[in-house]
Amino acid sequence: MPTTSSDPCVSRCDTATSRIWHLAIGTLPGLALTGAIAATAFALRLLPGFGTLSPMILAIMLGMVFHNLIRTPDWAKAGVAFSLRRVLRFAIILLGLQLTLAQIVAVGPRGVAIIAATLAATFTFTVWLGARLGVERKLAQLIAAGTSICGASAVIATNTVTDAPDEDVAYAVACVTVFGSIAMFVYPLLPALLHLDAHAYGLWAGASIHEIAQVVAAAFQDGQQAGEFGTIAKLSRVMLLAPVVIALGLMTARRAPRGPAGSAAPTARPPMPWFVLGFVGLVIVNSLVTVPPAPHRLLVGLTTFLLSVALAAMGLETDIRKLAAKGLRPALLGLAAFLFIAAFSLALVKFAG
Repeated sequence: MPTTSSDPCVSRCDTATSRIWHLAIGTLPGLALTGAIAATAFALRLLPGFGTLSPMILAIMLGMVFHNLIRTPDWAKAGVAFSLRRVLRFAIILLGLQLTLAQIVAVGPRGVAIIAATLAATFTFTVWLGARLGVERKLAQLIAAGTSICGASAVIATNTVTDAPDEDVAYAVACVTVFGSIAMFVYPLLPALLHLDAHAYGLWAGASIHEIAQVVAAAFQDGQQAGEFGTIAKLSRVMLLAPVVIALGLMTARRAPRGPAGSAAPTARPPMPWFVLGFVGLVIVNSLVTVPPAPHRLLVGLTTFLLSVALAAMGLETDIRKLAAKGLRPALLGLAAFLFIAAFSLALVKFAG
């Protein structure tokens, strides 16, 4: 005859184990799907014509095609949601291992000031113009973050506090991809015309082009020095992702509905995106501890893959019909933000000499 334990600790352990087991069973199929889409995105980059595209961009495109042609199956939805939340936050934390405080110092006080001023002005301008054009505030904030900070990574990180619909995220990612790609091809034609030396051109590219990969592709076309400085400037700009997301989290909490006697309504989001502190913590760790080149490359690849998994999940929840219903105004906002960041940062670089 089987015996049962009356120990409450044993009972709680059994319950916790059961919950973990059911969570794993529920999420694994969806995780397998998002992982397969991300892996396919990496494989596509080996084909001619796809190498300049980020695997994150390809992942969200593949996810959207899958969802709108085949539909995301019910058995995958738990894993897709897990990818959008847990996997995404973990990947953003790992981004901290790609930055060091020494890189920011290498940009210099003047360079950091140009980058910070460009980011703040572009974000403010984009949100302001979005309101004038009638673009929803959350979508305008996502386009602003993607343009002013670091493309798709900033869009999905910012959405952890803005909580915009998936269609807004997809639209914002599309905007920063299109206009960042235009910059990647146009910028290398301009250094001689604009009388920019390698240092100034690298700073301009790093301060204004959307994605890290796009900055690398554009900056190195003007030589090794421009490429290296452009990359460092861009990584310094990525560092500002943390304070921007924290500030947006605080603003979102202040706008949340209030309950009786001024208490926060149950639906209010927490004011602090705690995973950002993990990001900052790993930046500090990476500044104090030298990671050997081989493990570092592995961690960079893992981070990109996990971000691609999260964007694949985003695509699997994006309905193209809802995306099309938003019209051209958000695209015009993305174009205006792109032109603003290019012109504003160039003016500061020229002014600073």
